[in-house]
Amino acid sequence: MTPGLYRVHKPVGPTSFSVVQSFLEEARAVPGKRVPVCHGGTLDPFAEGLLLILVGQTTRLFELLHAVPKTYEADVIWGTEMDTGDLHGRPVFQGDTSSLTPEKLDAALAPLLGWREQVPPATSAKKVGGEPAYRKAHRGEVVELPPSRVYLHSASWLSHDLPHTSRLTLTCRGGYYVRSLARDLGQALGCGAHLSTLRRTRIGPWADPEPGTRVLATGRELLPWARVRPLTDHEVGELRRERSIPLVGTSPPDWRLPTGFPDPEAPVRGFHQGRLVFLLRERDGALWSESELRGGL
Repeated sequence: MTPGLYRVHKPVGPTSFSVVQSFLEEARAVPGKRVPVCHGGTLDPFAEGLLLILVGQTTRLFELLHAVPKTYEADVIWGTEMDTGDLHGRPVFQGDTSSLTPEKLDAALAPLLGWREQVPPATSAKKVGGEPAYRKAHRGEVVELPPSRVYLHSASWLSHDLPHTSRLTLTCRGGYYVRSLARDLGQALGCGAHLSTLRRTRIGPWADPEPGTRVLATGRELLPWARVRPLTDHEVGELRRERSIPLVGTSPPDWRLPTGFPDPEAPVRGFHQGRLVFLLRERDGALWSESELRGGL
């Protein structure tokens, strides 16, 4: 299996790990060196959409995907709050939806934009005592998760069928829970709310592909929000000797973040003979190796 970043569409039902497993089985069917595989950010089983699968040395880029924009579309059901935040949960509150208007829903969204503290759902993958919270919740244990700092860049309503449902689109940073957004909106409006559908349509520059397809990204398509530095043979040797190289020759990113989106503090991509071979960091007016991707991507 060719190392790189694969875009796949995860349907409703399977877990993100089951998609990883299918890639692992394919990789292990070929004799030779064991190939690492991971996903670039989980999707709940009830959700669908873009899932990034990292194969080979691309798995070392995992942490760099967290801070880039992720875009979702979701259907919000008004009137019932679920303990899970989605349609598969247990009702914990029901309220009156008769007074909901598009104007009220716009006003409820506004305070949730930007950086804020958000309490993850009890059925999230957040670790509690070294174990995912959802496992404890599914055993019937009470799970209380501390709030985490999250970022919501934009959110707007696509349509309404009030007082029953509304359709939402949003762009956020990694670590954001759309199920918690629905819960918080329902609590702010006093009526309760949960998600009936959730689809991830985009991560950074990458869009959700057609179901049943996989699209491979390598080379300049990887981390396109990061600056680029072409490397000579001599500079590759210097970096391997833990020496710096000049900052001169660095070019802008191939893809721009949305205006106002927080800087993901990406490394500089070092390319040699058309392949991504180094992740570089700027220090004291020069570039130093942060990590080498042997063989390149």
